Amino acid sequence: MNRFPRRLAPRTLRGRLSLVALTTAALLMTVLTVVFNTVMDRHLQHQADDELRNRAAAVATTIDTSGPKVRVLETVNDSLLDANVWIYAGTRLLEKPPSTTDDSPLARAAGRLAAQGKPVCTTVHAENPPLVRMCSRPVSGRRSTATVVTAVDLAPYRNSADTLLLGSLILDAVMLACTYVLTRLAVGRALRPVRTMTDQATQWSAVGSDQRFGAEEHPAELARLGTSLDSLLDRIRTVLRHERQLTGELSHELRTPLTRIIIELDWWRARPRSAAETRATHEVIAEAAQSMRTICDTLLNDARENAQNTTTAVGATVLAPVLRRLAENLGAREQVKTAVDAPDPGLEAGVAPALLERIVSPLLANAVRHARTTVTVTARRRPGGVRIAVTDDGSGVPEAFRDNLFQPGRRADPGDGHDGAGLGLPLARRLARAVGGEVSHDPGHTPGARFLVDLPAG
Repeated sequence: MNRFPRRLAPRTLRGRLSLVALTTAALLMTVLTVVFNTVMDRHLQHQADDELRNRAAAVATTIDTSGPKVRVLETVNDSLLDANVWIYAGTRLLEKPPSTTDDSPLARAAGRLAAQGKPVCTTVHAENPPLVRMCSRPVSGRRSTATVVTAVDLAPYRNSADTLLLGSLILDAVMLACTYVLTRLAVGRALRPVRTMTDQATQWSAVGSDQRFGAEEHPAELARLGTSLDSLLDRIRTVLRHERQLTGELSHELRTPLTRIIIELDWWRARPRSAAETRATHEVIAEAAQSMRTICDTLLNDARENAQNTTTAVGATVLAPVLRRLAENLGAREQVKTAVDAPDPGLEAGVAPALLERIVSPLLANAVRHARTTVTVTARRRPGGVRIAVTDDGSGVPEAFRDNLFQPGRRADPGDGHDGAGLGLPLARRLARAVGGEVSHDPGHTPGARFLVDLPAG
């Protein structure tokens, strides 16, 4: 039952506002039309009553009530005055219109008015004419009293009222049509900035643009809309940035195990291998594939937890075995000597093993890449947590680049021949901060570079 009116409702806001304006105007014009025609009916009736009273007053001048009997005097325009006029002496009829009979509806109505003995007006429904207005006027003398009753045909007045009603209805129809057209034009013009802002927001959101609407030089309603759209665009831009960041981080982290797989396959296909060498290659590939799976799970879980504003799940990891495994893998690949100094074999960090690898791996990879001969990894206990230091004997971080060291996509020397994307250090810091830790650069260490990883204790 409720679906039918909804189907008839306009689909656009412009159409709905125009329909609301049209409905409101129709209700208002209906009320005004009823009031106007009611007032005009009363006005026309008063005009008819005034005409009847004037005729009665004119006829009263021809009636002599000074004697004991009422006498009707003859005048020059007697035929005009006698038209539709009844004269009574008390209740006795003295004169009546020539065209009426004593038992006609008008004669009976005139007798009733004369019997009341006071000025009275009434509307009588007759046959011809169908509607007549009648008024009585007493004429008092010193010794006798008479009553004059006059009548008038209301057809001309009704025709005038009908003409006014038809004219007002035609005017209402024209006004409603003009109201609808003008409202559609006005609403369309008023909504044009909204349509423009919608198109711009769609374009800007698709590319994560920095352009914004602002609240200046806009009406209050559009300013509020612009503010809301700006907030929405900011959130969309943040989502797109996080998406690009996650894609870049996945590519950056997956590059190392994928390179190991490619190298092992190239080495295995270079010449025939024994069964033992084939098993060793399979083990390396399986380990790299498992590492890729762990990397994906770790980064995706971290992204999901950040989107839900939750804290990254923590655990407990013994540092020495993880650090030695990472150092051996990277050092052997880059032909750089790596040393792990962890005097406390039971020292634990309060993070999961996979997350610890994702935090330390970018620092160790950068150190091996830029070191001349040696990379040193140390692990020490500190108040409230543990500290891991990754030190290399390379050229160090340029002083001009230190402020941009942890900015995503920034590299000190893009033309140094390495394929880094500038995402490792920002990823390490973000993951460390997610568990209440920190990754920082020690600017006072020379020569080379040293990065510090502070994590909660396990």
